[in-house]
Amino acid sequence: MPLVPKHIKKLPPYKFVKPISEIQHELGLERVIKLDLNENPLGPSPNVVRAAKKSLKNCHRYPDSGAFELRSRLAERFNLKISNVILGIGSEGVMSNIMRTFLGPDDELIGAQNSFIGFRILAKASGVRKNWIPMKNYQYDLQAIADAINEYTKIIYLANPDNPTGSYFSIDEFDAFMKKVPDRVLVILDEAYFEYVRERSDYPDSTHYRYDNLITLRTFSKAYGMAGFRVGYGLSHENLINNLLKIKLLFEPSAPAQAGAVAALDDEDYLKISLVSNNKGRKLLEETFQELGLQYLPSVTNFITLVFKNEKSAAEFTRNMLHRGVILRHLVKWGLPECVRITIGAPEENEFFIEQLSDMSLTSS
Repeated sequence: MPLVPKHIKKLPPYKFVKPISEIQHELGLERVIKLDLNENPLGPSPNVVRAAKKSLKNCHRYPDSGAFELRSRLAERFNLKISNVILGIGSEGVMSNIMRTFLGPDDELIGAQNSFIGFRILAKASGVRKNWIPMKNYQYDLQAIADAINEYTKIIYLANPDNPTGSYFSIDEFDAFMKKVPDRVLVILDEAYFEYVRERSDYPDSTHYRYDNLITLRTFSKAYGMAGFRVGYGLSHENLINNLLKIKLLFEPSAPAQAGAVAALDDEDYLKISLVSNNKGRKLLEETFQELGLQYLPSVTNFITLVFKNEKSAAEFTRNMLHRGVILRHLVKWGLPECVRITIGAPEENEFFIEQLSDMSLTSS
């Protein structure tokens, strides 16, 4: 009997990104900026850092296994009960628990072909059937996803807003879609970029719905600038949460992560500063791309995706920018080889990127 299951053997190993210091050494660069992982360049609120540091005095103790304070604060924030909230190591941690809890050997997953790669990896690792639905003009084709539902369908994954396209579907589109989903099918609605789009009147904030077969995933990694803390959460019917808690690792997230997340929820002013900075940066990059005649996908998030004529052009652009000290994400693994995703950086990072981009455009013209 083989030690490793076939569906795991088929998975390609993860290629770790080299640290900035190593890239600087290899390429002889004085400055390198990371615009590849959709991180918040402003970092967390100072209150988050203080709360995390304060928690370290009890680091010899295990963290609260029930994360009572953080779950209570999240429940209060979204007008829910604590029994409607679960935490994880990032939203992917909750996503992984969902797979382990609800999937059986005969079940099927449905997702968009070019959406969040983290879900695709978890789906492939699950060993169940998968049905990837092509996007339509770089957006979710909810009608096609609904049409794909069959007797084996158990989970549907939707990211709204989507990563890596930056697009989102509207209230009307979501309402029409959910009417076609049977109660036996669990819909995962990944709202990792919720804070960036929450003010839009046509955005379907899933916490305003009360579907028993819907689970919302959110994170502190993006707008709150806490990617290194790894705190995500899920919101859903208490029956689903109760079953997820049966298999969840007890002591996650860590004590500093829990303390930091509570402090982040209390600092709405800092969140607003972060969102304003991101909006300004996004507008600046959009204007620059327009001036240089570069095609990009309209985005409501903290990144923008450029579209090139083919994979070769996208790869050359990514490589040339790296040699100029800017790390970007070529979206080959997402099935979008003609695309390059660019995280919106801090003001000085955006300016540095634009300088390199403008210089490269002049050099190639």
